[in-house]
Amino acid sequence: MRDISALAFFSFLISPFSFNPMLKYLTYDIVFQEFPDEVTLAVNLSLCPNKCPGCHSSILMGDIGEVLDAKVLIALAEKYRGEITCVALMGGDNDPEMVQSVLLEVKQHFGATLKTGWYSGCQELPKRFNPAAFDYVKVGPYREALGALKERTTNQRFYRVEADGTLTDLTHRFWR
Repeated sequence: MRDISALAFFSFLISPFSFNPMLKYLTYDIVFQEFPDEVTLAVNLSLCPNKCPGCHSSILMGDIGEVLDAKVLIALAEKYRGEITCVALMGGDNDPEMVQSVLLEVKQHFGATLKTGWYSGCQELPKRFNPAAFDYVKVGPYREALGALKERTTNQRFYRVEADGTLTDLTHRFWR
């Protein structure tokens, strides 16, 4: 397990595409595998710009679903208060600043009682990424030849963001 400074890690990263400044969600569900040791409200965002070949959720590449802002996400999380330990956005690479803004408001609303996470399909996170908005982040596009997060050969990485901003790589927790 390797720890790295979140600020050092993110300071060199530049997002490679322009953004559609809006989040839209199509579905959500309570999940148990995507964030180790958490019961997570996972919200699936559309408008995905990554277009990964072999994507298991290619429908999320389209402009579909309802607008997601902090008010909507807080209302969804309130619906499951006491049942979930984490709320996560699955996607949002079209507007990472909005992802950060929305999850910061969730953190302010719920305090330490609810963790936040983001599954990004980008290889790198945006330069202005603020690790304080997140307890967990997953980075990396799906590459069929390398496999998903559960494969030791994967290019994807899953991190826990520590209180001091340090990132702890937990990718090994998914390996079979």
